[in-house]
Amino acid sequence: MLIAFHKPFRVLSGFTPDGSPNRTMAEFGFPKNVYAIGRLDADSEGLLLLSDEPAWNAKLLTPGKAHPRTYHVQVEGLPDEAALDKLRSGLVIQGERTLPCRAWRLEEDPDYPPRDPPIRVRKSVPDCWIALVLTEGRNRQVRRMTAAVGHPTLRLVRHAIGGLTLSGLGLAPGEWRELDTEGRAAVLKR
Repeated sequence: MLIAFHKPFRVLSGFTPDGSPNRTMAEFGFPKNVYAIGRLDADSEGLLLLSDEPAWNAKLLTPGKAHPRTYHVQVEGLPDEAALDKLRSGLVIQGERTLPCRAWRLEEDPDYPPRDPPIRVRKSVPDCWIALVLTEGRNRQVRRMTAAVGHPTLRLVRHAIGGLTLSGLGLAPGEWRELDTEGRAAVLKR
């Protein structure tokens, strides 16, 4: 079984409370014996896969497989091509270089439901959305990358895993569905 879940803000990528005020996935009615494949921090939103099939971990998370994950990131300021080039070529974060990635500014703001609570807004500082396609997933990597180029993350949404997109699924935050053969194949697309 492979499940696509639109993880809301302030929900842990696990079923056990960690002592924080964040909610857990236990309240969303998932079938027994499924677990998250990878993770999203509690303050990140978007597409998260769950399964009861261990083979999905190897297919999607093994570093040598370089499986793409696309993030839509609302950042403070308006990154220019030089900042995007730094993201693309890889940055040294916590003493280790990130792998090269794809990065670009989105021409239109994505159509995500408003976040509760909303992001902080500063009238004197504009913001915009960028897309990043990564093939690795270090702890808080996207946030550290955008901060390193001078554009802190305000909101982070995982939009896609492989060819499976959040917009294509049509799931509202907190909703999930078991993937059919077509959805499972989309996850594996590069």
